[in-house]
Amino acid sequence: MENQSAQFFIDREARFGAHNYHPLPAVLERGEGVYVWDVEGKRYMDFLAAYSAVNQGHCHPKIVEALNKQANTLALTSRAFYNNVLGEWEEYMSKLFGYDKMLPMNSGAEADETALKLIRKWAYKVKGIPKNEAKIVVCNGNFHGRTITIVSMSSDPDAYNDYGPFTPGFVNIPYNDLEALGNALQDPQVAGFLVEPIQAEAGVYVPEDGFLKKASELCKKYHVLFAADEVQTGLARTGKMLACDHENVRPDILILGKAISGGMFPVSCVLADDEIMLTIAPGEHGSTYGGNPIAGKVAMAALDVIQDEKLADNAEKMGQLFRHEMSSIKSEMIEIVRGKGLLNAIAIKPVEGKSAWDVCLAMKENGILAKPTHEHIIRFTPPLVINETQMREAIEKIKETFKSFGF
Repeated sequence: MENQSAQFFIDREARFGAHNYHPLPAVLERGEGVYVWDVEGKRYMDFLAAYSAVNQGHCHPKIVEALNKQANTLALTSRAFYNNVLGEWEEYMSKLFGYDKMLPMNSGAEADETALKLIRKWAYKVKGIPKNEAKIVVCNGNFHGRTITIVSMSSDPDAYNDYGPFTPGFVNIPYNDLEALGNALQDPQVAGFLVEPIQAEAGVYVPEDGFLKKASELCKKYHVLFAADEVQTGLARTGKMLACDHENVRPDILILGKAISGGMFPVSCVLADDEIMLTIAPGEHGSTYGGNPIAGKVAMAALDVIQDEKLADNAEKMGQLFRHEMSSIKSEMIEIVRGKGLLNAIAIKPVEGKSAWDVCLAMKENGILAKPTHEHIIRFTPPLVINETQMREAIEKIKETFKSFGF
């Protein structure tokens, strides 16, 4: 299999794999820090970081060591038995984020589903909403995963077309609209508000300052749970450990995933206090792999790296540099630069038939990997370990790319 061209691997995926993704034509085989190498030996700077799963950089040695050591000891017991790692990880997470309990899962979508189930259990057992009548408020433009229930609350036709019938019980409102939220919460059957602190998949839409704080206060006023999906925005990506930390908001339910493992293993979890978490009794929710020993050790190592290497501080500094430099580019194609920390995006206006996809293909040739979302927006989310020298090198390559289009 050695010395095969990139096209060989692309063709094989097209032949034997489902066509549910449209990747950029780069076939990667190795990664270290902010860099990845393709099968033909070309080096790139990774400005996607697996949708913020690789905040700690590719193959961080501390996380690799934790993975290998535990994989050689005990990988999986299921939750039919106790293991000696899960309690340690639960205590670590509960103390780090300030909650009574943690419930472990694997994917971000599973963690969001867990949050939805917790909200509904709490609605019936604590708030006293009549059975099967609980509602959950969500925002248009949201992205919480790909399950049938989650796409039932989506406003993106690509996410929900031809997947009906849909799960009922969701109320959609505009994002960043406190008046709409206040009106929705007046319904006594509303049990929860599920929101991304910044809408990442939608194109890095940052709400106005104070939105999260006021939304949280409205939820308290109407006895509604505030659930924050920090799968992409959390774990130092926006310049704080959590995006909610920018406004000192403590969600009733905190949803984490992606960078909780540094890209090394599928890990996610939900954190909440006892009043919420203990509404689920044994046998009412679970996961065969959720809370396995590898996940626990990898997650603790990954979070140690975030803290020890001060990745939130670095994300804040590098993000300011990136947005400042991107805003200085004179190009008809650039409509707006926006973001927080190292979660950034550039909205692209097509010019002479050239789109965001064309910009990403050209950046690839210049050694920068990024990917469009919703066709006209390019996300720039490098690993948080990127240093100033690397960032300035990347900035120059991005500037060269826009210059090469000639408009």
